[in-house]
Amino acid sequence: MNWSAIVIALVQVVLFVFLAPLLVGVMRQVRARVSGRVGAGIWQPWRDVRKLLRKDPVRAQDSSWMLRAGPVALLVSSLLLCVLLPLVGTVPFSRIPSDLFVIVSVMLIGVVALALVGLDGGTAFGGMGSSRHMTVAALVEPTFLLSIYALSIPAGTSTLSLIVQTRLDTPEIIISPVSVLAIVALAIAIMAETNRLPVDNPGTHLELTMLHEAMVIESSGRDLAWLELGSWLKLAALLGLVANLVIPWGVVTDFSVLALLLGVITIGVKVLLLGVLLAVGEVFLAKIRLFQVPELLAGSFALAFLAVTASYLVA
Repeated sequence: MNWSAIVIALVQVVLFVFLAPLLVGVMRQVRARVSGRVGAGIWQPWRDVRKLLRKDPVRAQDSSWMLRAGPVALLVSSLLLCVLLPLVGTVPFSRIPSDLFVIVSVMLIGVVALALVGLDGGTAFGGMGSSRHMTVAALVEPTFLLSIYALSIPAGTSTLSLIVQTRLDTPEIIISPVSVLAIVALAIAIMAETNRLPVDNPGTHLELTMLHEAMVIESSGRDLAWLELGSWLKLAALLGLVANLVIPWGVVTDFSVLALLLGVITIGVKVLLLGVLLAVGEVFLAKIRLFQVPELLAGSFALAFLAVTASYLVA
């Protein structure tokens, strides 16, 4: 049994459970400050989760078991992402590798669970949000697959841990045209996957522009807490993946207590800095119309396809 991989996985889960609400709080605070507002403070998401966990959920009388199981499924899928992605270290599980297709499959579990939660309430807004959410997901997943596949060609493997390890050993490929195209495509796909601007406005309460908020509009109490925490975990984990693909230094490759401590500090700083950059960028971005989202995602898919083509031509 690979005990070092188990320890790193547990550290990643514990770290990101605490880091994800802090990341969202920092992003909200940065957006507030840049917009000229005071903000609620970086610990407000933690207060919201604590408050929601103390409340019993109010569910529709005709709702099914999916309204109860969906939030848990989303949270579990996000926790699995924290286990499988190379965030603190690149020591993979021997039997459950952090393969590209495994990661995408785990992400799809959360996507489908969230959509079913929106549909189960039986409201018009929930159904509209779920329909839009699945449309965006169908456009995002091919881009996610192709962009990571382009990065996997120099490594000769689709295991994300080994891809990060290869970029750490040969840093010149980080600034190659193939890498730049793939990272840009991946960043756009992640913004759409996590319902960030310009695809969705996470702070909106206008029904006709809702994606994520429309699906959770009927959830409350513990159900809403699990949904929010699961979404925050996915955002933090995917930002951590991008950070390690762009700046792989500081990732644990040889297991030791000192290296593990350094890896925890490094990934925390990377994720928070990337969150600050994303929050500042969102201040100057406007949400695009829903009919323009396929055009944006088609452009990201084209970038990922160009990255794959260029990687074969260069090779």
